[in-house]
Parts: sequence; structure tokens; C-alpha cells
Amino acid sequence: QVQLVESGGGLVQPGGSLRLSCAASGFTLDSYGIGWFRQAPGKEREGVSYIGSYRTYYSDSVKGRFTISRDNAKNTVYLQMNNLKPEDTAVYYCTRTSTRLGGSDWSARWAYGVWGQGTQVTVSS
Repeated sequence: QVQLVESGGGLVQPGGSLRLSCAASGFTLDSYGIGWFRQAPGKEREGVSYIGSYRTYYSDSVKGRFTISRDNAKNTVYLQMNNLKPEDTAVYYCTRTSTRLGGSDWSARWAYGVWGQGTQVTVSS
């Protein structure tokens, strides 16, 4: 069964850090591009970051604070989030795509298929 499972969310103070994990099962993760999206209450789901075979992309709002990486041996993608801000509060989802995406379309939801169930990140003092 093809599945993505996110973990690592929680409550953190502004300026703190979290590392999210996206564990894949039922397929080999390094054959796909993996995206991280987030959705805050009352807002559209938005792309946060993407990792392909050779490229990574970040939204302007997280660039310089978040880092995406993959461990093919563990079939897992990570999102290291530093200097967190209250506006980063959202449910974070990972998702996969078999399409080779570039700078203009990596954050397009239509490009992705399987989605995880999400993990809540709350940044608050």
C-alpha cells in the first residue's frame, strides 16, 4: 500500500526549531519528487518546499529558515524548520509527484498525487 506518514509536529515558541519527517511505504521514495505543503485555518494549502532528483525549491516565506533533505536508506524526507514564526502555524503535509517539476510549477497542487495525513505545527509563546 502506497503511503506517506508525517511526524515531528508540535508546539514550539517563536524562534524555535522542529524537524518534520515524511516516511514513505509501498514505493521507493527516491524515484519521486516530494513536496511539503501547509494549510493554516481559513487559508489555501500552499507549497513550502520541494526536493527532486537534483533540485530543491522553497517558498519565499521560508527560504533561509527551512531545509529539505532526503535519506534514501530510510525512505524518508525531512523538513528542518528553524527560526519559526507564528505565521508558520499550520498543518504540514508531504506529497509525492512522478512529474519532474521546476521553479515555476513545484508548488502546484495538481502536480501531486499521494498525500499524507498531515502533522500540526503550532508556533506560539
